[in-house]
Amino acid sequence: MAAVTQALRHGAGGTVVLPMAQPGGLGAAWGRTAVSDLDLDAQLVERCLQGDEGAWEDLVKAHTRRVYAICYRFTGKDSEAQDLTQDVFLRVFKSVKSFRAGEGSFAVWLTRLTRNLLIDHYRRSKMDRATDSIEDQLGVMENRAAIEGRTDAVLAGREASEVLQGALAKLSPELRETVILRDLEEMEYREIAQVLAVPEGTVKSRLNRGRAELARILRRQKVLV
Repeated sequence: MAAVTQALRHGAGGTVVLPMAQPGGLGAAWGRTAVSDLDLDAQLVERCLQGDEGAWEDLVKAHTRRVYAICYRFTGKDSEAQDLTQDVFLRVFKSVKSFRAGEGSFAVWLTRLTRNLLIDHYRRSKMDRATDSIEDQLGVMENRAAIEGRTDAVLAGREASEVLQGALAKLSPELRETVILRDLEEMEYREIAQVLAVPEGTVKSRLNRGRAELARILRRQKVLV
């Protein structure tokens, strides 16, 4: 545990100091991890299980920015994202023994764990509409056509990042997380399906709806025409 806490703490005051997430910048290749990275993760996990504290530090350092990016995109708040990132790795410390290399990549396993923690956080804080009533409240979308290309392709710079973050915050949690994992983290459909524990068809459906709703919000803000 000490190794995890130490690896997460760097900077003045013993707090996590991480760069602000930029659209498409962090974790852009997470969903397309190289085989060597997969092997490295598996080796690090094995060393962690053997009590190697240095392996814990390496594992945390390798994935902290990616976890933070997802947490920030979901919450839109730096302080919450930093706290949640620490919570994620504390949960990893407690449950890494449940990871099975033969059942998928560590990155997918970690994303699923992060997603579950974010949903728990959402339900506790009541940030948005309750998950089980999403379908009833969404209604008929004004535009069901998906935005071609990546969601953030029309935006650039800090101001654009803030606009996109604000628009994402208006999406329901299930649509928001799907758009984040596909368009911002660039994960494959099959990997997102594993993370969300839903069929690929459901992933594609949520993505189309999320993109359409996001486009409607951005048009209303006169970002898209």
